[in-house]
Amino acid sequence: MRIGLIGTGRIGTFHAEVLSRHPAVDSLLVADADPERAAVAAARAGATAVTVDAMFTELKEFKESAEFTDGRAGDGGGPLDALVICSATASHAPLIARAARAGLPAFCEKPIALDLPGTLGALAEVEAAGSVLQLGFMRRFDAGYAEARAAVREGRLGRLHTVRAVTSDPAPPPADYLPLSGGLYRDCLVHDFDILRWVTGHEVREVYATGSDAGPPMFREAGDVDTAAALLTLDDGTLATATATRCNGAGYDVRMELAGELDQLAVGLDDRTPLTSAEPEGPGAPPKPWPGFLERFAPAYEAELDAFLRVARGELANPCDGREALQALRIAEACEISRRERRPVAMAEIPGG
Repeated sequence: MRIGLIGTGRIGTFHAEVLSRHPAVDSLLVADADPERAAVAAARAGATAVTVDAMFTELKEFKESAEFTDGRAGDGGGPLDALVICSATASHAPLIARAARAGLPAFCEKPIALDLPGTLGALAEVEAAGSVLQLGFMRRFDAGYAEARAAVREGRLGRLHTVRAVTSDPAPPPADYLPLSGGLYRDCLVHDFDILRWVTGHEVREVYATGSDAGPPMFREAGDVDTAAALLTLDDGTLATATATRCNGAGYDVRMELAGELDQLAVGLDDRTPLTSAEPEGPGAPPKPWPGFLERFAPAYEAELDAFLRVARGELANPCDGREALQALRIAEACEISRRERRPVAMAEIPGG
């Protein structure tokens, strides 16, 4: 397969290296708004640095060629078989639309866009073209979350009554990232909202959210919060809490605890969880806590890209399409409204349901 990748920041560079060693990938083209950064990433991954326009121009020329019309696309002649989008969030929706119009299967890091109109517009392009869009919610490919999903669906926990989700970053992102991030709910907790739906099989009915900007001044300057909490009521009455912070100095902490009438289960609880027991006989601080998301979820990131290549080849149903990402964003939008207006927000108030 010939794969194009756009965006060579931290996650894009990681994805490029994963794709470069995948047995199904014959060649990899990478592009970035910063050509020098693209060249560095390409050198690390053994890929070829090009411009974004070059990727789409070559594809357009190929689709207009006799070779394409003779039916040999995808098995020997085309410049691209699929596109991976890891660029800045503001570019996601335009690139998704461009890939859809080119008939190119696309994988995109979340979010599709920073608002609902942009998200719905990009999804309309995908649906009109009948193309493939897979979103990068990597927790769906993590072994712990998959086991939790199986336990819930098989009834091993009994009636689920409480879910507690935690996402804690060890240090804040760069200040210039915050105004572009969409805020803590859309940028960070959106992963918890997606995995809550995926694990439980239920939809969120209502949210009540709050946040604190008492940490570094850059959050207040960006109109964001550094710590947030949300109470979510699911459509079957299950109560869920989701908390997040950018300032967890102990390490990177992502967990989900599921409590039912028969049993309890925890995801993300291992010898690297940055948690110290206050009990005299309890476990102390881990000697090597998780430092960040790339280390914690490396196998999941690899698995989601493997799944995307299989989706692009028609071997697998899409495990996380754009409509799934839309529902997680709707929950984040409801939380932002709840925080701002200091009230419960019913999901029925949010467009796109």
